[in-house]
Amino acid sequence: MTKRRCFYSFHYENDAWRTSQVRNIGKVEGNEPTTGNHWEEIKRGGVKAIQRWIDSEMKGRTCTIVLIGTKTANRPWINYEIKNSWKRGMGIAGIYVHGLLDADRKECRQGDNPFRFAFDSHLKKPLSSVVECYNPKGRDSKERYGWIGDHIEGIVEEAIEIRNSYAI
Repeated sequence: MTKRRCFYSFHYENDAWRTSQVRNIGKVEGNEPTTGNHWEEIKRGGVKAIQRWIDSEMKGRTCTIVLIGTKTANRPWINYEIKNSWKRGMGIAGIYVHGLLDADRKECRQGDNPFRFAFDSHLKKPLSSVVECYNPKGRDSKERYGWIGDHIEGIVEEAIEIRNSYAI
């Protein structure tokens, strides 16, 4: 089976380390991570430059995986990525990353469901009523990481199936 090409959406400042762990699982092909310096350069171009960059990163992707940390929900660019993914007909799923350790070997608190804040006018309801969020099982970071590795391909396939059940 060919690896699905996915777009990762996450709060860079808080969750880049946790996100790199998920990327390193290697079971889905993700968009290339950007460096802090590159992101600062993109931001200097303003709102339109950021939108163009996100749009270009989403090209050719079949699913968006929102990696949900403490401060992911209701961030403007996360909301843009969620809404843009839905409009493009991409599958969307959330995976909580509060159980994964950061660079300082610390866990964060579980964040809110970011799909509550993404209202779809066509559906006339928030995407949280459609999009699934997964809370990895395990007693520690290693077990939760293993859970993600064991389930991420199925999560992506289910997200695509859910999205395909709604007309674009």
